[in-house]
Amino acid sequence: MPAAANQVRIIGGAWRSRIIRFASRDDLRPTPDRVRETLFNWLGQDLTGKSCLDLFAGSGALGFEAASRGAAKVAMVERDKVAFRTLQENALLLKADMVELRCADALEFLRLDTGRYDVVFLDPPFRLDVLPQVLSLLAAHLAGGALVHVEAAQPPELQGAWEVWRSGRAGAVSHQLLKWTGHET
Repeated sequence: MPAAANQVRIIGGAWRSRIIRFASRDDLRPTPDRVRETLFNWLGQDLTGKSCLDLFAGSGALGFEAASRGAAKVAMVERDKVAFRTLQENALLLKADMVELRCADALEFLRLDTGRYDVVFLDPPFRLDVLPQVLSLLAAHLAGGALVHVEAAQPPELQGAWEVWRSGRAGAVSHQLLKWTGHET
């Protein structure tokens, strides 16, 4: 694969047009530019002061995009050690002090983490069927009014107080912006 295939451009914010590289790994498919553009239009371009979680960080495209747009904290979780090292290199290159990197399994992270997040990015490998488990564990980590972006081959079946706020499709990727309404009851 050519080197250009293993890089992605940050599309907005302070690091606009900066290139981040990512490891060639099975299941690692960065969120396409078109989906990221749509997502950040939905979220608003400015995430100043927000706490974000990129749970299946992979290339880091979503987490670094959020940091570029002013997020106060971006926790990025990736269990693949090679992909994780590349995330570390990109964080150093960008001087991304607001980014906290964790090399961990996503489900284990959610069981142990005590953080609360305003925006969460979920883009697990499509072959894994972990979204139902992740969404049930995630509710305890959401700040009031939090939004959760989900990418999957098909929209997840939602259990509990989840509401689809926005949705779209780009090629083989279905993406939704979900809102947890459990805080409202």
